[in-house]
Formats: sequence, C-alpha cells, structure tokens
Amino acid sequence: MKLKDRPVRILQFGEGNFLRAFMDWMVDDMNHQGLYDGNVALVQPLPQGTIGLMKDQDYLYTLLLRGIQKGEVIVQKKIIPVIDRAVNPYEDFKDYLAEAENPDLRIIVSNTTEAGIALAEEDRPDDEPPQSFPGKLLLLLKKRYEIFEGSPDKGFLFFPCELIDRNGDTLKSILLTLASSWFPQEPGFSSWISKANVFFNTLVDRIVSGYPRDEAEELWDEAGYRDNLIDTGEIFHFLVIEGPVEYEKEFPLLQAGFNVKWCDNMTPYRTRKVRILNGAHTMTVLAAWLYGLETVQNCMDDIIVSEYIRKGLFEEIIPTLDLPAEELEEYGAAILERFSNPYIKHFLLSISLNSVSKFKTRVLPSLLEYIERKKELPELLSFSLAALVFFYKGRRSNKNDTTLEAKRSVDDKEYSIKDSPEVLDFFSSLWEGKSAETMKEAEQIMSSVLSKEAYWDLDLSSLVGLNEKTSTFLMRMVNEGVPAVMKELVNE
Repeated sequence: MKLKDRPVRILQFGEGNFLRAFMDWMVDDMNHQGLYDGNVALVQPLPQGTIGLMKDQDYLYTLLLRGIQKGEVIVQKKIIPVIDRAVNPYEDFKDYLAEAENPDLRIIVSNTTEAGIALAEEDRPDDEPPQSFPGKLLLLLKKRYEIFEGSPDKGFLFFPCELIDRNGDTLKSILLTLASSWFPQEPGFSSWISKANVFFNTLVDRIVSGYPRDEAEELWDEAGYRDNLIDTGEIFHFLVIEGPVEYEKEFPLLQAGFNVKWCDNMTPYRTRKVRILNGAHTMTVLAAWLYGLETVQNCMDDIIVSEYIRKGLFEEIIPTLDLPAEELEEYGAAILERFSNPYIKHFLLSISLNSVSKFKTRVLPSLLEYIERKKELPELLSFSLAALVFFYKGRRSNKNDTTLEAKRSVDDKEYSIKDSPEVLDFFSSLWEGKSAETMKEAEQIMSSVLSKEAYWDLDLSSLVGLNEKTSTFLMRMVNEGVPAVMKELVNE
C-alpha cells in the first residue's frame, strides 16, 4: 500500500500508540469517506521515540481494534496510510520549524502525557529545541507568525488529547505566559496567539493496548507481512470537544459518524467518565480481589461480581448524574461491554494502585450525591469503602518498604498494597494488633478512616449512619468472608 498524495493539514505531537489508534484512525476514515483531504506530519516530542522505526515502514502500520459492541464480538483490522512524514526536533530543528511554513497546515494534535502540558523553567527561547512541549510549540508559532506576517487566517485549531482537565485552556495559558516572557517587545505575537488560534478542551476515551507482543508473530503470519508497529485497541471510542461546533466544517468528525460530542461545557462529560468508567472500576477492584478474582474479565464472568458492578452502576452511580438518562444508560451499557472485552487483560492489582485518592475523586462524589438526593446511604458504595479498608489490612516487613504486604483470606494469596508512604503508614498502624472481628473493633477502625479529613476533604464520620454501616460490612467480611457478603448484597 502507498500513501495517497494529500496536503499535510495536521501536525501531530506524539507518535505513540494512542494517537495512532485514535486521531490518525479518524483522519484515515474521513479521507476514505471523501469528507476530508489531508495527511499528518509527526513531531517526536522526546529525544527517544519511534519515528526511525516508522520511517523504515514508510509510515504505515496496522491497526487492530477488538471488542464487544451491542453484544457481538467485533474485530477490525486495517493499514493506516495517513502519516506523510515525521521530524525529530532534537536532530533536525530547522526541519521542525519549517513545518510552520506549510500554508495548508491547519490542525495541531498532541498527546505528550499528562506531564507534557507544563512550564519548564529551564527552557529558553534560543534552545534548539526547548525541552518542553509548550516551549517547542511556541517557537513553531513564532515562526508561523513571522512567515505569514501575523495573518489572522493562518492560525491553528488545537486538539490536545492529554488527560488533564481543560487541556486546551491550560495549553493556551502556558503559551501566553511564555510568549510574554520570551518576546516581551512583541505584544502583537501574543495577540495573534489569542485571536487567530482556537484551543479546544477535549476529553478522549479509548483503551489502547498498543503493540501485541504476545501475539505479534501470529498476527504477522496471518497478515503475510511483518509489522513492528502493530497497534491494538478496543472498539469503543468517544471524543468530547468543548468549543464552537462551526469548526466541524473543517474537521468533520461528527459527519463521518464518529462518537463525538461538540459542546459548550465538557464538565458533565468529564464527570460522567470519572464517575461511571473510573468509578465502577474503583468501587469493584478491591472487593473483587478480596472475593478471589484476578482480572476485570474475571469480574464480568462471575455472576455475583458482575451483578455487583451492574447494580452499583445503574442504581447508585448513574442516578447521581445530571446528563439525560438515556445518554447515561447507553454509556453505562457500553462500559459493561468494555469491561467484558476478552482481548484486554486488566489485572485488579494493577488498578489498585493509590486506591485511597482514587476513591476520593471517583467514588466518594457519587456516594455523597446519593445521600443528598435519596436521603439514605447507598449500600454498594458504602460496602466498597469498607472493602477498601479491609484490602489495606497489611504490614511492612521492614521500615524501608514502599508497600504493605497482605494476604487475602479467601485463599491466603499474598499481595502488595501500593500507595503513598503516608497512607501506608496510616493503615499499617491502624491495623496493628486489630482484627475487626468484633463490632467495637470494626467501628474503631472505620471511625479512624472516615474522620481522616486529609483523605476526604471532610469528616465522613459525621454522615449519619455511615460509620455503623461500613463497620458492619467490615466485621462481616472478616467473619463471614467477602463472597458471602457480596452475594447477599446483590440478591437484596
């Protein structure tokens, strides 16, 4: 397959798996439908990357998307031919800046990790290149401003895909801060950044598992060619764009049939993702591990745990959100299908990292909103909090350990608890010499956790009935076993 000769309209910072399975996939499909006519130029944002490997393959790669959609297993495989060229600014800085001279260039896409959109104090305007993504980008914008003499129609549409809140606003703010610092005598440049460019806030959602190391040779044999850049991901995708929908005319994602939402306020969709997708994970992972399971797939295959997830999602989390009910229920159903994806193996212990802070941001808001709306405690979310405390029953084998060592009671399997040193110290001391076999001891343990305002930003022990309910769950898990308690919960 050869790349079709199209104008390069998109500059992409980041050559990693996610953008190749998300934005580049979308561009290819729009080209194929005749709705768009543009290719992509890549910028490698770090000194080490894969553009050399991509060049060896003429910038072609295979994308394999697999998952469950509306109850059916779907497998899609396609060679993606949209990358025209790539540049490493650490080796070819002049070639990098030359991208600014392309009159067809209109869109800038990025995924430089959550740490990528940040100021770097060590960056200087004469660096070739600056180390940070905003530093590199500002010099490209400066070149663009100079080449086209500040023309208002030569600005860009920015679609940052970094997973930080209000990524477009943050990127714009950093660029303006840098511009005023590096080029204080040129206020017209800062004005051009603000007025000629559009910075969209985005929220991206697709699990991309990347290079299928364990399957690579089998996939090569099946395809009849060797591809060192095979990319894999799930079928599901979702993109929220906060900004004027008029720009859909230039980048027709919605017209192409993608699961895209243009909106004036993306906050409800970010909340939806955190509370439903991430919240369902966090309310389940620790309890499911203690129940005796290993992966998210195991959870969906187990009749008790899968019903626990379903009830928690549809009866306790979704009723606390304000988006249209049909939209929330469709998203919830899609989440359950994603959790059931047999091609993605998510280990529960891997997801358990930093569970205290995750509970605060992902589950606690639903628990509090449920109480506010229903005037009663949510059973499953309360249980999940008690399960967190039980999961954190561990000890350090020596003072220098960065984990707590624990053993689940269902099968005596040992596991490591990973969190901040302060959290580990707290739970190690909390559980020392205690078993929670009696209600008195369980209440002492839960009261200490609930009243820890540093973790929750409020004293949860002040919520009527929460200490008693979670303490009862904790004591019962210790005495009756997690499977018995969960079975009763889902059958109520």
